[in-house]
Amino acid sequence: MSTTASPPDTERTVLCVSATPDETLGRFLAASGWHVAHARTTAIAERVIERDNIKVGLLELPEDCTSQYLSALETCMRRMETNWVAQIAPGQADDELVSRFILDYCFDFVTRPCLNDRLIFALGHAHGLSSLRKAPVAPEPSQGRHEMVGQCEAMQQLYRHIDKCAVTDAPVFVAGESGTGKELTARAIHVRSPRAQNAFVAINCAAIPPSLLQAELFGHERGAFTGAVQRKIGRIESAHEGTLFLDEIGDMPHECQAVLLRFLQEGTIERLGGTGQTNVDVRVISATHVDLEKAVDEGRFRSDLYHRLCVLRLVEPPLRERGGDIKLLANYALSMYRQDGARKIRGFSSDAMLAMSSDAWPGNVRELINCVRRAVVMSEGRFITAADLGLPHVVRTPAATLAEIRSKAEKDAIEQALQRHNFKLSEAAADLGVSRATLYRLMHANRIGNGGTAAPVDAPERDDSHTENRGNGGNGHDKGDSGAGLPSLRASGE
Repeated sequence: MSTTASPPDTERTVLCVSATPDETLGRFLAASGWHVAHARTTAIAERVIERDNIKVGLLELPEDCTSQYLSALETCMRRMETNWVAQIAPGQADDELVSRFILDYCFDFVTRPCLNDRLIFALGHAHGLSSLRKAPVAPEPSQGRHEMVGQCEAMQQLYRHIDKCAVTDAPVFVAGESGTGKELTARAIHVRSPRAQNAFVAINCAAIPPSLLQAELFGHERGAFTGAVQRKIGRIESAHEGTLFLDEIGDMPHECQAVLLRFLQEGTIERLGGTGQTNVDVRVISATHVDLEKAVDEGRFRSDLYHRLCVLRLVEPPLRERGGDIKLLANYALSMYRQDGARKIRGFSSDAMLAMSSDAWPGNVRELINCVRRAVVMSEGRFITAADLGLPHVVRTPAATLAEIRSKAEKDAIEQALQRHNFKLSEAAADLGVSRATLYRLMHANRIGNGGTAAPVDAPERDDSHTENRGNGGNGHDKGDSGAGLPSLRASGE
């Protein structure tokens, strides 16, 4: 980054992203009261924005703008809160890709040359809009967002989807394995929604007997059934003007599914034993570890109810696919339960970290947290080991070098080509895009003999051509691929 001026108001900073910074443009902006920074690439732009919290960017689109270049820009701009103004060449807005990019990611655009009041107005308007936004609170580095721990790309995408789902009342379906944190996601949506001041009511459809689930959801009047000594308000009604979270919806009995569908369609409920309809306004979020689409195909779940619930769909990533988040979650669990142990735990040993990173974690985040909590109590040292966690010790093996990877890929390709063509060398060489002589050399170098087996480098060549042609009146020379110069290769019989 380089600056061209330092006016008194250093908050009015514009980041100019261009492969070839325009010094004339920089002087014009500086004279107009802007502090100017330059970035030649999107990677540099990201670092400058994060470091200096820049709110306004001026992006120069090249005339030969490709879809790959726009995709790289989108990746950068999608993660930033900066208001972008695009600089384009005359007529470039007619390009469909460019126009769609400007509409989706830019606050405004100007046409080059643009050293005029139009540019200053667009930048000033962008800066004024950014000042109206509430300054975002940066998450703790070891945490994440929305009271959840995780910084991998899958979790970042989940955070963005939560923000989008929170502003609407449409039903949300959260899919994911057990222990991934589906209820945390549901609560995050509720807390950020206009219903945040009202109740969040959760019910586990798998934890209540089917005979009682309908009464639990819709309530009942006094005397509706044996033991109903007084009126009871159901979970749906108690969530009025708030959010209802139906966990493990995939285990809901068929008879309850029909009643729930009617409520979702009409927005009214009828208590068991009652005769009147009650209007209820709730936002429904459902979740399950069951593959609902498969359940619909097998007739275990109503397709009409599935489509009512699954208007917006979120997917919780399993822990095994979250990479470095495993370490973050382990340290988070240790910070929560460190005081449970008799010893002062300093952290995790290297073998514990390796074991945690290598484990499949079928129970996901819930299993990891419980595993760490148990290790805090049972550990006899200052560092938690793989044995304390109850995980197998993983032997760290050296990673394959690039040369080894290339050599193996080359050998595999040669062997597969030979097998495809029944070891006819000319055809295999043509398939691999090399000459027959080059294929001979590569087979010799990779110690590949007849049938793809390894052959001794110094083994004498076997020549069966005289035998094969003797009975045919041949001259004793095989004109096919005899493997001449290649140890242990027989004639291919082409």
